[in-house]
Amino acid sequence: MSVAGSESDDQDIESDGDESLESAEELVGDSEDSFVEESNEEDFQEEDQKSAEVLEIANLKDQLLRSAAEFENLKRRTVRDVENAHKFGTEKLISDLFPVIDSLEKAIETAQDVEGAEAIAEGVELSLKLFMDSLSRNGLSTVDPLGMPFDPSLHEALAVVPNENAEPNSVMEVIQKGFTLNERLVRAAKVVVVKEEKS
Repeated sequence: MSVAGSESDDQDIESDGDESLESAEELVGDSEDSFVEESNEEDFQEEDQKSAEVLEIANLKDQLLRSAAEFENLKRRTVRDVENAHKFGTEKLISDLFPVIDSLEKAIETAQDVEGAEAIAEGVELSLKLFMDSLSRNGLSTVDPLGMPFDPSLHEALAVVPNENAEPNSVMEVIQKGFTLNERLVRAAKVVVVKEEKS
C-alpha cells in the first residue's frame, strides 16, 4: 500500500469519526430536548391537576356552606312555624266565640235597664268575666279604645262626627269591642271618631 493511499484512508476514517461524533451529539441533544419537553409537560399536567383539585375543594366548601345556611334557615322557619302554631292555633275557635261575647255583653246591658233584673245582670256579668279570663289566659286581649286617639291599625271608624267636648280624632263611642290574640289583631274595634275641626 502506498503512502498516498494510507493518508486517504486516514482522512476517510477521521471523516467517518467526525460524522459519528456529530450524530451522537445530535442524538444526545435531541434526547435532552425531548426529556425537557416531557418534564415540562408533566409539570404542566401536575399544575393543571392541582388547580382542578383546588377548584373542586373550593366548590365543595361553597356547597357545604350553602347547605349549612339553608339548614339553619329551615330550622329557624320550623321553630317560628311551631311558635305561631302554638300562639295562633286557636285563632279560628276564638273568632267563632266573638258573637257569644257580644251577646253576653248585650244581655248585661239589657238586664241592667230592666227593673228587677239586677240579679240576672250580675250573674251574666260574672259568667262573662270567667269566660273572658279563660280566653285571656290563652292570649286574648280586649281592644276597648273609648276616649283614646283613633288608631287605624286597631280601630275601624264607622262614623266621624263633630264634638266640641272631646279631643279631635279621638274615639267618642265604641260600637263593638275589638280583640288581639298574642298582640295580633283578630278583630278591629268598631268606633265613632271625633271630627277634626278645620282652622
